[in-house]
Amino acid sequence: MRAIKGVLLTCDPAVKQILLSMNERSHFIIEDLDDFHLVIKADEEYRIRRELETELEKNTYSLEARTE
Repeated sequence: MRAIKGVLLTCDPAVKQILLSMNERSHFIIEDLDDFHLVIKADEEYRIRRELETELEKNTYSLEARTE
């Protein structure tokens, strides 16, 4: 068996569900520990954080002035 360098992520359950969904496309999760912790591949950390940030921005409500 080969060792894989990992990074421990701590997140809330909602963010974890997004990460699990993202993992279906590109497998980066090494271990699903509990409701708040995942271990991901260390070399994927930066990419995953960027993708997660993009995904969270899609789900953020914004109050922008509307002109009608």
